[in-house]
Amino acid sequence: MAQPASGFTGPDAPAEADLYRCVHCGLCLSSCPTYVETALEMESPRGRIALMKAVNEGRVEITPRVVSHWDMCLQCRACEAVCPSGVPYGRIMENTRAQVKAAGKQSKELKRLSRFFLQTALTHRWKLQLGAHIIRLYQRLGVQKLVRLSHLLYLLPGGIARLESNLPPMCKKFFAPTDKVHPAQGEKKITVALLAGCVMPLMQGPTMEATVRVLTRNGCDVLVPRGQGCCGALNTHAGDRYNARKMARANIDSLMAAGVERIITSSAGCGSSMKEYPELLKDDAEYRDKAERFSSMTQDVTEFLAGLPLQEPAAAINRTVTYQDPCHLAHAQRITAAPRKVLNSIPGLELVEMENSSLCCGGAGIYSSVQPALSQRLLKRKLESIRDTGTQEVITANPGCMLQVQQGLRASKLPTKVRHVVDILDEAYSLE
Repeated sequence: MAQPASGFTGPDAPAEADLYRCVHCGLCLSSCPTYVETALEMESPRGRIALMKAVNEGRVEITPRVVSHWDMCLQCRACEAVCPSGVPYGRIMENTRAQVKAAGKQSKELKRLSRFFLQTALTHRWKLQLGAHIIRLYQRLGVQKLVRLSHLLYLLPGGIARLESNLPPMCKKFFAPTDKVHPAQGEKKITVALLAGCVMPLMQGPTMEATVRVLTRNGCDVLVPRGQGCCGALNTHAGDRYNARKMARANIDSLMAAGVERIITSSAGCGSSMKEYPELLKDDAEYRDKAERFSSMTQDVTEFLAGLPLQEPAAAINRTVTYQDPCHLAHAQRITAAPRKVLNSIPGLELVEMENSSLCCGGAGIYSSVQPALSQRLLKRKLESIRDTGTQEVITANPGCMLQVQQGLRASKLPTKVRHVVDILDEAYSLE
């Protein structure tokens, strides 16, 4: 019988120094959402690393069964935050998925989504915007409601009905890069560039506008330069490092050419990806040093605001809220205090902590589309935690979390609203 091919190969292969840093102590188990939900060893970080080691040593091949366990990973990186050995699990998983893609072993669902979304829409801004305009008309003209009532989509192959059910609601007005400079209110302290990104301006345009107002209120000249685009996070997580690198270079060129002192993002997932451009571009002689500088300039909006002498609102918002920690803010960037500091600066606002705030909600980029069953189980757990707080709003700092939790609340007919940290801070400023 033929022996399996030995080892991962190519420049994007997981480094053996990373793989063999894991000592299989199991301290990651209680922090891993998929293990907590399934209690299966192969759905834990150490179980997945064990499979990676087996492939690397030539003991097993990359098969659909092996890939299925890697695909179940949310890449939330909660394991990294508790690992005593400092295993860079996020980097290992991204490199492993690049190996899976190179071997042509991606699942049918991921291949389909990659072809039409990751490698087409996200890499061409005009295609993404055209699609968003069409979806907005589809939703606002009542066609979506009629299509769903008819159940006709369930007659079509390829899981079209499930993909359609995950369509995010498009906002009334899209946010877009511009040549305009948004001037600081009062004394100027600093000039910043804001990442517009890809999907957030289409789903949460008002939050992007609120981000600009909050930054200008705190003494920032704000630029949203043209030429920027998707941060590349979704492509990196899916193993498409080629397009992720193209996106990273475009953002480095456009945002750094603006001559700003800081690069701000209101998306936790984007911030995590942008701060890790040096790893993505480490073999690119032209962009390696630029990526290091770009990374050092990048900050999440809550991180940036908390580091300022934040202008505290004078008006009170007498409301109880809870806070959902986005995975890539809490685990990848290790930022948990900053958003709470911003919320606690608002007079009258009562912050009630939810149980397991940093346990993933199941959104995780495209995870809810390619792993819908487990995504819904994790969402149900999150909704129970939110319900137990008895609060009026759940606040978070990532567009994917906002979408996932809002859809869950709507389906459960719960009146709780979902908002970004900057949304409620902007509201407080507007009441003065």
